[in-house]
Amino acid sequence: MGITQRARGVLRRRDPEATIPPGTRNVVFGPALPDESTVHLVLDLGLRIGEVQMASGAGASDVTATIIAVVNAYGLPHCEVDVIYTSITVSCYRGTELPPITSLRVVRNRSIDYTRLADVEELLRRITANELTAGEAYAELDRITTAPHPFPRWVATVAWAGMAASLSVLLGGGGGGVMLPVTAAAATALVDRIGRLLNKRALPFFFQQAVGGAVATSIALTFYALGWLDNPQLAVAASIIVLLSGMTVVGSMQDAITGYNVTAAGRMAELALMSAGLIAGVVLSLYAGVRIGGDTMAGLDATDIGRAQVLTPALSLSLQVLAGASTAACFALASYAPPRPLLVGGIGGAVAAGTHALLLLVDVHTVLAGAVATTLVGFAGGIIARRLRIPSLVIAVSGVAPLLPGLATYRGLYELSVLGSPSGATTLMLAAAIGLALGAGVVLGEYLAQPVRTRLGRLERRISGPRLSGPLWPTKRRLD
Repeated sequence: MGITQRARGVLRRRDPEATIPPGTRNVVFGPALPDESTVHLVLDLGLRIGEVQMASGAGASDVTATIIAVVNAYGLPHCEVDVIYTSITVSCYRGTELPPITSLRVVRNRSIDYTRLADVEELLRRITANELTAGEAYAELDRITTAPHPFPRWVATVAWAGMAASLSVLLGGGGGGVMLPVTAAAATALVDRIGRLLNKRALPFFFQQAVGGAVATSIALTFYALGWLDNPQLAVAASIIVLLSGMTVVGSMQDAITGYNVTAAGRMAELALMSAGLIAGVVLSLYAGVRIGGDTMAGLDATDIGRAQVLTPALSLSLQVLAGASTAACFALASYAPPRPLLVGGIGGAVAAGTHALLLLVDVHTVLAGAVATTLVGFAGGIIARRLRIPSLVIAVSGVAPLLPGLATYRGLYELSVLGSPSGATTLMLAAAIGLALGAGVVLGEYLAQPVRTRLGRLERRISGPRLSGPLWPTKRRLD
């Protein structure tokens, strides 16, 4: 027995390549997996969960970490995930003797429902805690994705109108009278209902944005011509922000920062296309309004647009904080957020608007002020969200909403289309810089919140990257 054991030890220490006969290859056996039907079920479960996150605006890194956590929880340790803007692919490695099992799902639905996202996040916690079997998790996910919205569609329309009214107050600093928020709310409500009808008829979103921009601008210019409204620019700017609020500015910056360049380019392309449709509608309405109105529109000058002055700066600041909170809360409500995320999102909007206003008072540039304000929102939201078990994405996107550059966008469009001034291009570049700064600030804040969110703030621990949705720490994968 002693000689046999020593011989085995010598053979184990020999070079593996020297023991392989010529003309043969080294076989690598994959991990022990469940039966093939279970593997297909688990892969489809991970894909569908990732689809919900992707449709809600989550970053590709969050979707990848989520799918890896799901498949690992059900015994698939060697899976590769490829996420692009329109599809998700998962491949399960089974060694060199068997072909991998690969599943693909195309992401077609882009409607935001934060209640669905929150339910999926809770389901993900139960999956990673091994509280559900794969079949039970699949049945629960099917119930979540097929459930109707938590409240009627007209509530979302009222929320969008409330968001526009709050934005008009925020942009005007509390000035402009009652007609400004009423006009902005009425125009936005009409745009939302028209957009819903056009969406049912499968009109491309580019043309829906164009129609929305044209309708909102036409209503504001009509009220101005009738003498009911003194500053239609702010009403149009508020409507522009509402139409831009659903865009994935935060997700685009997260993908670009975390290295998912293809997905980031896809999101940026969609954002540019939707903005172009909005620009086309606004420019067409402005041009037609000035041509038709003649002398009535002569006083409408984009170079004179500015924040309305109020008697006391403290009142202006307090109104901006309240308007920011109302804007963020209305956006969360319009996106079907549950009560707790809705409340926290409103607080995030108040923090963003208040911080931005304070920085502007001390002559900080608007781009830097927006980046600092959203960094604070991302930092605080990243800590609070995990404690309250709500998606950080809801707080981040809601907090950004009050600061979207609708007024700068309107100025640039008016200067280019009506005044024929080349300075409009510079103004539009400023609007783009503000949008990028807002998205980058949220991602930076979430990144800084991770070591604080872990116990004792251990900075030496490996940081996995900004996490706005899904598991905080991605599951480790073996590469052998």
